[in-house]
Amino acid sequence: MDHTASWMLFSLVFLGAAVIAVPIFARLGLGSIMGYLAAGIVIGPHALALVGDVEDTLHFAEFGVVMMLFLVGLELDPRRLWAMRRPIFGWGSIQVVGCAVVIASAATLIFGVRWQISLAAALGLALSSTASALQVMQERNLMRTTSGEAGFAILLFQDVAAIPILALLPLLGSAPTQNGDGWWEALRAVAAVVAILVSGRLLLKPLLRWIARSRTQEMFTATALLFVVGVSAFMSAVGLSMALGAFLAGVVLADSEYRHELETDIEPFKGLLLGLFFMAVGMSLDLQVLLAAPLKVLGILAGFMLTKMVFITLLARVMRLPREERPIFALLLAQGGEFAFVVFQTAVGVHVFPQATASLLTGAVVLSMLLTPVLLLLVDRLVLPRLARPPGSLEELSEQQSASVIIAGFGRYGQIVGRTLLANGLKVTVLDHDAELVQQTRRFDYRTFYGDATRLDLLRTAGAATAKVLVVAVDDTEQALKIIELAQEQFPQLQIVARARDVTQWHEIRDRGVSYVQREVFESSLRSARDVMQALGMDDEEADDRVRSFREHNLRHLELTHPVYRDEEAVLALNRRGRRELQDQMAADRSTRVANAAKEKTEDTAEKVPSPPPTQGAA
Repeated sequence: MDHTASWMLFSLVFLGAAVIAVPIFARLGLGSIMGYLAAGIVIGPHALALVGDVEDTLHFAEFGVVMMLFLVGLELDPRRLWAMRRPIFGWGSIQVVGCAVVIASAATLIFGVRWQISLAAALGLALSSTASALQVMQERNLMRTTSGEAGFAILLFQDVAAIPILALLPLLGSAPTQNGDGWWEALRAVAAVVAILVSGRLLLKPLLRWIARSRTQEMFTATALLFVVGVSAFMSAVGLSMALGAFLAGVVLADSEYRHELETDIEPFKGLLLGLFFMAVGMSLDLQVLLAAPLKVLGILAGFMLTKMVFITLLARVMRLPREERPIFALLLAQGGEFAFVVFQTAVGVHVFPQATASLLTGAVVLSMLLTPVLLLLVDRLVLPRLARPPGSLEELSEQQSASVIIAGFGRYGQIVGRTLLANGLKVTVLDHDAELVQQTRRFDYRTFYGDATRLDLLRTAGAATAKVLVVAVDDTEQALKIIELAQEQFPQLQIVARARDVTQWHEIRDRGVSYVQREVFESSLRSARDVMQALGMDDEEADDRVRSFREHNLRHLELTHPVYRDEEAVLALNRRGRRELQDQMAADRSTRVANAAKEKTEDTAEKVPSPPPTQGAA
């Protein structure tokens, strides 16, 4: 068979298996990942043998993981990543080191395994499947939850930890280490990371602007793919994780004006290649190993998954994750990871343990990835209903809308805005990603739609291309800023009216050029202050004047501090000066009112005194 026919048959087998298996497993409630894994087992060399070259397929399919990490990096600008440094290196290191120590200690002390073998195996088993966990979190909209952010931080640390783990393995084996020490490897890793960050800033952004001006969409897509593949190849050449390099590349472009276009272009390739990756994992499951030593494989599987679940559940309690989010969090991190395959093969290469041991460990990891979707289904049906009442499931907005106003977020703030507009006969489209809230508001005949306003496709469906005003009323600060940036970039005709939770968010929204920004409790607080003054005996007109003066001063002061709001000393100085000016202004207003009142009283008294009669000769 020639090369072209071979590739045609290869594509036919993979696509056919996916099209048959994935919908069936999705219909059964087991999820798409389980479908891909099962399809890989069936077409693999240990079942129907329709595809035999598992290793090459697995290497090619790793680009699905690479592109997923690139897209995740696009969601994290450098400031947010820096803000996450503590959970990444804190909780991440505790999870990896803690799980590895417990698993290795149990294997050595209970089963008498040599400590070098126990430690190498435990380091691989302590890692989790980034591809599977992130895919599940994205499908369940968990990325912005507390457990989703914590899980992502730990998974990111695992990708970083892969570098020192691989450097440690030669020290555990009988093969001599190359170059004698690991300092050169560490220096090379740092240099590679710096090269990615610098090239992304200095070379890629100008290149993307030049490509964008040519107005050739396919070249923009090709450039994005070239960058991701190039970074991955570079990281692989220097012996580092391709996925980590792609993630860093995404972080570099997170603040780029072309971020959303890159997401839209890469997403289809990511989905297909990620499915191919899971199929390749299924193909790698050696059924002969399972049949030869089923009890050993099942024992390894049960041992490391139960150990990790207990340890991660305790860690979740220490992290104070919501009780109802802990089971999914622990289960997703308890499964084995795709990088364990690399760890085990490297351990074989440096003579830590033989190939037979690596096959047993690999089989246990693959089984854990197969078992996780089933366990997730059981957790959904048996555990979560006992912890919290799950929100109702709703389909996302799919019908094209054409209202002149779009409201993103329909909580207590958005509802007041929406009710006011609807009462005045204005047509409004409302988006909210809280399914329970959407169902509740629909009972009161409000036309609300379930959907995440940070997604470009849903905004387009909501009618953002023809609407006139977008009201950003979501609770989450980062989500609100993301919606604003997306709307400004893709729909420049939209006037944006934004809600700010506090002064800090007010400044951040103003940084993005939004003029209509309202602090959510400012006006109501002023009205409460007016009520207090009236309750103390002040007349209505004076109370109104005092509140009006404070409001005007506060808004002027806010505009004055905006250029320097990141400079704490400058803000403090302006605040002290502003307080003095306000006190002087209020004192002057009181003096003016007292003087005016005295003058009016004098004039009233003069009008009441009768004029003297005219004299005789006065005519």
